[in-house]
Order: sequence, then structure tokens, then C-alpha cells
Amino acid sequence: MTVRTRADLAALPAYVPGRSIPGAIKLASNEVSAGPLPSVVRAIADAATAINRYPDNGAAELVARLADRLGVPAEQLAVGCGSVTLCQQLVQATCAEADEVVFPWRSFEAYPIITQVVGAGQTRVPLTGGHGLDLDAMAAAITPKTRLVFVCNPNNPTGTALRTEEVERFIDRVPSDVLVVVDEAYKEFVDDPHVPDGVELAKAQWARGRDNVAVLRTFSKAYGLAGLRVGYAVGSPKLAEALRKVAVPFSVNALAQVAALASLDAEDELMVRCRAVVAERTRVTGELRHAGYEVPDSQANFVWLPLGERTAAFNEHCLAHKVVVRAFLGDGARVTVGEPEENDAFLAAARSFPR
Repeated sequence: MTVRTRADLAALPAYVPGRSIPGAIKLASNEVSAGPLPSVVRAIADAATAINRYPDNGAAELVARLADRLGVPAEQLAVGCGSVTLCQQLVQATCAEADEVVFPWRSFEAYPIITQVVGAGQTRVPLTGGHGLDLDAMAAAITPKTRLVFVCNPNNPTGTALRTEEVERFIDRVPSDVLVVVDEAYKEFVDDPHVPDGVELAKAQWARGRDNVAVLRTFSKAYGLAGLRVGYAVGSPKLAEALRKVAVPFSVNALAQVAALASLDAEDELMVRCRAVVAERTRVTGELRHAGYEVPDSQANFVWLPLGERTAAFNEHCLAHKVVVRAFLGDGARVTVGEPEENDAFLAAARSFPR
């Protein structure tokens, strides 16, 4: 007799990470090619001698630093093992089997997985023809069963971003007992002044008595700490407390906490690097459009090629040229903006793809 597991897990889609192939350029996972800042690496090395001790379960020093930086009380912050784990904690904290989660699709690949793992229902709302979030359709999809709505801004994998007034109008249409989560994993790469700072937007909503808005951010992307797993959520005190209740103890390890603090200390240096990525994003977008590709405006550290049924062929073509992109078969390819020489290799492959 074999051990019985949940029957619905047979239909659970597996999360597909970006591939790593020896000798190839990896532009599949939205990582920062330059890696963590040198001062952060030194802080990690210094902290390694104490890893025989458990980490601070509440990440108190990091929470205090973030609270001061963001101008919010510490009790409104929860730190987690990457923002993806916080996504799951948010579903766990708000949903039972009879409840539902609404999210755009295509969007962050983990949304449907974590929702099904928790056992909640899900409603996927198609993107607009311009590859952006359809907030009108998302608002219309909310039912009495809805407990949580994910708003990925900028959206992964399309890179498109919503403007402040669009998000504000959407929140006004959401019932006050439904949580709106603004997922800002790529906030540091935004250069459009019309795209909201989610925390400032949330503060304005809280001041109006709307405590159903929360924000997610991560140290994985711009800060170059994808391998250490640390992110944070900002929300109402009640929500932050609920997130801490459903968290796995000690899930944010000691090195991750030290690295996050050191990254905040070096933020000026970090933003210089982010601006370099944005400049490369502009160059890559222009070159691709000149070559005849449709490329939506991106506010993230990647670009989206909506290739439809040609995605698989494009993916294989790039692999043959030693460039790894992230293919979403039938939809398109997401390509991380890397270092200039990495981007040049990708552009050469893209230009030689028969269109």
C-alpha cells in the first residue's frame, strides 16, 4: 500500500524555473547579472561564522530598518522567505476552501500554484490586447467568494505597468473586505513617474480608512539576493500579524537578513546599477522593435516578446545560440536584461531568427 496524498495534487502545475545551461548566457530568471554588491558579499562572509545559531525569527533589525525607510510602523511589516512565500502566506491568511483568489493571467507563474496548494479557488483574468492588466475585468471578476486579488505591477512576464490613477480607481471598486495585494518585485527598475510607489499608494488608502491594501517587495531582483530568499510585505497591523502567524519558523535565514541590511546600506550604489539596467532595457527594446518584433513597454528588468505559437521555435533558436530565455509556450518569451555583452548576444540571436 502506498501513502495517500491529496488527489488534487495530480493536477497541480509545477513551478518551472529558468533553465541554467553550462556555457550559455542565462537571461531566463530576471536575476541581476552583476550579482550582489561587494560590500554585501563581505557582510555575508563575516556573518557566516555564526550560522550555528538560529536566525532572529522576527527579523527585528531588518523590520526596524525597513519601517524607518518606508515611513511605516514596524507592526505593519512582515518579512518572508522571498516575496513568493509571502504570496502563499497571504493566501493562507485570507482563504479557506470555499474562498477564491483573483489574479491576472498571464502573470506571476506562482499565483495559481500557491492558490491551489492552499486549497482555495482561483479566477484568472486575461490581459488586455496591449499585454497589460485588465483592471475593469478583474473588478468584474470579484464575487462574494473573493478574498484576495493580486495586482502585479510591473507585471511579470510582460513588464507592463499600471498608472497611479488606474490602481486607485480599481481599489475604489473592490469591496473593503477583499485584500488587494500590489506585487512590486520590480519596483526599483521603474522609471515612469506615472507608475505608483505601492507603499505611498497604500498609505493614502489607509488614511482613507481602506486597510485592505498591501504591498509586496523583494531583495531577489534589483538587490541581487535571489539565492538567499528574503522579501517583505507592508499592510495593516492585523494583516502583518496574520502573516507572522502562518509563517514557517526561522524561514528567513541569518545570512539573508544580514545581506538585506547591507544592501540597504549600499542603496545609492544599487540605484546606479538599476539605472544602468534601465538604459540597457531601452536599448534592447529599440533594437528588437527595429528588427520587427512587437515589444510592449517594460518597466521591469526584462522584455516580453509575444510570439504566440512561434515561442517554442524562438526558444530553441536562442538555445542554439547559447542564450537561455524564459519561454511560456503558446504565449511568448521573457528575456532578462543583462550586461551589455549578454544583451548583444541575445540581440544577435533574435535578429537571425526567421520571422
